[in-house]
Amino acid sequence: MINLKVKPFYLEDEDIKWVEKQLREMDINEKVGQLFCPVGNTDNELELEAFLSQIKPGGIMYRPAKGEDIRRVHKILQNNSKIPLLISANLEAGGNGIASDGTYFGKQMQVAATDDEDMAYKLGLVAGREGSAVGCNWAFAPIVDIDMNFRNPITNVRTFGSDPDRVIRMAKAYINGIKESGVAVSIKHFPGDGVDERDQHLLSSVNSLSTEEWDKTYGLVYKELINAGAQTIMAGHILLPSYSKKLNPDLKDEEIMPATLSKELLNGLLRDKLGFNGLIVTDATPMIGFNVAERREISVPKAIASGCDMFLFNKNIQEDFQFMIKGIENEILSLERVDEAVTRILATKAALGLHKKKEENTLILDEKKLSVLKSNEHEEWAKECADKAITLVKDTQKLIPITSGKYKRIRLYILGDSNDGGFKEGEVVSDRVKQRLEENGFQVDIFDNKNLNFKEVFEGGIKELKDKYDLVIYVANIETASNQTTVRIDWIHLMAANAPWFVNDIPTMFISVANPYHLLDVPMIKTFINAYSSNEYVVDAVIEKITGKSEFRGISPVDPFCNIWGAKF
Repeated sequence: MINLKVKPFYLEDEDIKWVEKQLREMDINEKVGQLFCPVGNTDNELELEAFLSQIKPGGIMYRPAKGEDIRRVHKILQNNSKIPLLISANLEAGGNGIASDGTYFGKQMQVAATDDEDMAYKLGLVAGREGSAVGCNWAFAPIVDIDMNFRNPITNVRTFGSDPDRVIRMAKAYINGIKESGVAVSIKHFPGDGVDERDQHLLSSVNSLSTEEWDKTYGLVYKELINAGAQTIMAGHILLPSYSKKLNPDLKDEEIMPATLSKELLNGLLRDKLGFNGLIVTDATPMIGFNVAERREISVPKAIASGCDMFLFNKNIQEDFQFMIKGIENEILSLERVDEAVTRILATKAALGLHKKKEENTLILDEKKLSVLKSNEHEEWAKECADKAITLVKDTQKLIPITSGKYKRIRLYILGDSNDGGFKEGEVVSDRVKQRLEENGFQVDIFDNKNLNFKEVFEGGIKELKDKYDLVIYVANIETASNQTTVRIDWIHLMAANAPWFVNDIPTMFISVANPYHLLDVPMIKTFINAYSSNEYVVDAVIEKITGKSEFRGISPVDPFCNIWGAKF
């Protein structure tokens, strides 16, 4: 029996009666519908109405779109749902996680680099205000993974860093901020990403810590945040073999499952040992890490049977729905377990007051509330965060501050800076960097990565470069994104044409507005800056700092030297 009067639900008797009434009045198809949180793929009202009448999902999530458009879709969804929907978004870096015209406040690692919990609170506040303005009530954030392995291509700047204590402090502050807007959080990705160097989007990854190591790190993080009232938790397609074996000694190695399909991790560890009473949602199930663990016909009902309460996204929603029904018929999934999962889903909605807002017709705020998107206040906070976060990792050549009098002519190399998929939320920075440098009196020539000067590549020497340029600046915008195996620098393959071979002859600076670990590949560059996010506020603040108009204040949340000998020189 689930206690709905205690953490994280805190329901009153009236709310519990609503939950019980909804559950009692549902048939099996309606209950199964509540288990699903599909991804939205249309804004057509008739298509949405038809979908809702067929599936009756418990939640839904859309990718970012213009605020007024996404609000309109959310309004259609809520108006046509008998039971209000949990409407989710990845509000990790600000309101831009759902509204493309919302505030890109900054990646979590940028916030952590301020070492200021108020900045994490403001990130949560901005995310909640702007998410709520377009109809969101559920954030798949904050990320509470620990970035232990600098080679991991998916955690990286999405985390609050490598220190569990800082992760806890920042996550608590974010949660406090976002809750003020009535938005529930889903901390993720249990049992913890960031140990493996692989992406769970592409395979079932592994948290290889011992039970003792896990308890002192990820276990501590989850325990603290559960005690702090995190309403929901997202389970990842991540194995934790040490705890799976400890909780079930008879389990064979080949039988160990990722958390989304592991009753040992979901019930034995998360429910029993850590005491989590709230809703557990799977991570996105189209991810390969989910699909390679078990046949999908089995894994769909098994995810709920193992302890997840909600099933996130689909390969084919009609097929997955039938897999869930068939799993009940084949006794993979019991009706008792379905009722338990649906109870938690309904209770989460009641805890957010969605049932009351439905009656009051206030599930979607007035269109005037869209004015909060990228408001002056939110932009000022984002500028403050950028100012506090940008980190001077090293300047052993004493290059900074640069002036146009001494370094008039700049060769600018841009690495990354592309919109090539992976649901990236960053911005292209090259034009803004060039513009801001030119406004400060510099002459800037951007190296053309696509149209190489073959004479320079094959015959160019030091004198030729020194005759043209006083300074070289690299700006790397190689973003963390899903479905990639690395975030390292991939030089132009022809002669590594854009690599800094001239570093001992021409002053050279490296600025990363994404991955903070590029010293792995450019340890020879003596001036290195981490800025963590590629938004406009960061670019402007970086130029202010390298030109000496403001001081560097950031404190690195990770080891930017990657424990590589020589990287500090």
